[in-house]
Amino acid sequence: MFCNLSSEELEDFNKIGMQMRLPKGAVLFQEDEPGQNVAVICDGQVKLSCTSREGKTLILKIAVPGDLLGLGAVISGSRYEATAETLEPTLIKNIRKDEFLAFLERHGQASMHAAKSLSEEYKSVFFDARRLALSPTAAGRLASVLLDWGRTACCGQPEMRFTMALTHEDLANLAGTSRETVTRTLGKFQRDKLIRIHGSSLTILDPDKLSLLAS
Repeated sequence: MFCNLSSEELEDFNKIGMQMRLPKGAVLFQEDEPGQNVAVICDGQVKLSCTSREGKTLILKIAVPGDLLGLGAVISGSRYEATAETLEPTLIKNIRKDEFLAFLERHGQASMHAAKSLSEEYKSVFFDARRLALSPTAAGRLASVLLDWGRTACCGQPEMRFTMALTHEDLANLAGTSRETVTRTLGKFQRDKLIRIHGSSLTILDPDKLSLLAS
């Protein structure tokens, strides 16, 4: 939401909050805690998840640099809807609720960007629910997850390459399938030359065919 702020707004934004370097596995905030801070991801990846009463965990999103976390809870004065945990060493800008709301009150354009960010969150949740509910196959759901990350990571560049910080168990959680199915499907995607995996780096070689699977 901060890409198109004016120089004055950016200067004011730089004066609030505090940058923090967090290790892998650090918790930024937990589900059902009162919303007291927002966090801007500067570098790294953060997993957003929620847990049922029975202890089952659902991964909702993998947040990447530029994402603003905790916005809905802070603006509405409610509790966090999810737990945010770093997947790798991550640099964030942590901003207290009162500082952030005062910043929005001072700058109308920033308030509009916050509204757009909330709208994007809603759309993201809608498309995730649609993927899980309507995609007929596990391969299609997994293809959709990989394409989402690839499009986010490439930033308009032709190559879709990103760091896969999730385990196969986590990927299964996102795609609504089993770990064994994820492992088997990723292997098939590689044999069919749809993707290439080297260590933790994943490159999408044929996004058009993956899109067909995901549709």
